[in-house]
Amino acid sequence: MICFEKVTFEQFKKDYLKLIGECNDEELRKVYDNIKLPQRSTAKSAGYDFFSTADFVLHGNKNVVLPTGIRAIMPEGTVLMIYPRSSMGIKHGVVLSNGTGIIDADYADADNEGHIMMALVNFSARDYDIKCGDKVAQGIFVPYYNSENGNVDMQRTGGIGSTGR
Repeated sequence: MICFEKVTFEQFKKDYLKLIGECNDEELRKVYDNIKLPQRSTAKSAGYDFFSTADFVLHGNKNVVLPTGIRAIMPEGTVLMIYPRSSMGIKHGVVLSNGTGIIDADYADADNEGHIMMALVNFSARDYDIKCGDKVAQGIFVPYYNSENGNVDMQRTGGIGSTGR
């Protein structure tokens, strides 16, 4: 089974407040309730569009980590690859700071509930306005294979960057 789900309200609140600062629970609940699950734009689209959960300005030559409120459930042997939207990169210089995000199947079991975060960076000198509901990235599910000598028994516990440096 492959699907997208929301993380819990508590997990979203914890990560969202890092981006926007203070917010009362009533306002935050409205934001959480309006989170859109990723979706394809056309019948032949490979990518699932991820949407911004906040209005904010991504200042020129700065970066921000945007909590999506989303986690991905997928079987072993599948990875969700997150790419920048080509229009944001080509027209505005806004891309993912890590180039391509890799969401492993066991990330959904992490201590942050597998909360997918978008690390956006603005390489231009101009500020870029992002509105709640704007498409900010796209994810593609891809099968992968392990080599015969690449077996590991370690189990994930942490969230982003938890499996080593």
